[in-house]
Amino acid sequence: MEKQKFNKGIGLTALGSFWWGVIGVIYFKYISFAGSIEVVIHRCVWTSVVLIITTFYFSKLDVFFEIMKNKRSIIYLFFSSLLIFINWATWIYAVGTEKIIDASFGYFIMPILSVFLGYIFYGEKINKRRGLSILLVLLSILFLLFKSFHSIPWVGIIVALSWGFYNLLRKKVNVDTDVGLLIESLFILPFALFAFFLLFKNNLNIFSLNDPSLMFILMLAGPMTVIPLFLYVRGVELCGLGPTGMIFYITPTFQFLLGFFYYDEAFSFDKSLSFILIWIAVIIYLKDLYENN
Repeated sequence: MEKQKFNKGIGLTALGSFWWGVIGVIYFKYISFAGSIEVVIHRCVWTSVVLIITTFYFSKLDVFFEIMKNKRSIIYLFFSSLLIFINWATWIYAVGTEKIIDASFGYFIMPILSVFLGYIFYGEKINKRRGLSILLVLLSILFLLFKSFHSIPWVGIIVALSWGFYNLLRKKVNVDTDVGLLIESLFILPFALFAFFLLFKNNLNIFSLNDPSLMFILMLAGPMTVIPLFLYVRGVELCGLGPTGMIFYITPTFQFLLGFFYYDEAFSFDKSLSFILIWIAVIIYLKDLYENN
């Protein structure tokens, strides 16, 4: 029974990671014609709508209101909402401006960065292998900085930092992932609606009641955000953080492959050397995860 549960967790995590790395990339690339600003708006708005529906469906209103009474949790979720907004906006910008490879850089280093942040803020121990992984990540960034300030994949670094600090803050709040994300989305929602009003007022919006098919495609930004999250989190619950941490690398691997082979993004020699350092760091990190889980 335990083995069956573990295998199910692996399958769900792999599906969630594949969704982020392939389906999500293709979808957000497809709707990038709407412009990064409007795509971010739709992602915020329709994610909120989907999470409101799932909160009712899974009877989690009590959990929602319980968290809303906790001022400390609300403050943490307010700041985590800013971080997840930065992450979403940067990712969508990356997809729309042919920087998918740079974004994949961020997702490659994100778990290693999380180890480093855990050491700084929570005093979590770092063994020699994980320390070496962190060092290689820093060296790869310093190498690009030394070669050229403009060659640093800033998009990837912002993606990694925003997601790493987001996870750091979310550790402070004891709440179901989906309910926490709903509260974060509700913090962002008024600003998203106001931004859409400005687009509409200046006749800059693509979303229109006169084009139901386009409306539907843009509204899918909500499910495209929530579904892989549910799959991944459920996988973590069934088989633990160690195995899912390894499987997560499906996401940046496919992002890199799509960016390089399918979308023909530029990949300089300097960046290739930097990525080699990153991949060595990832291999060391995964070997450590495997032996300790």
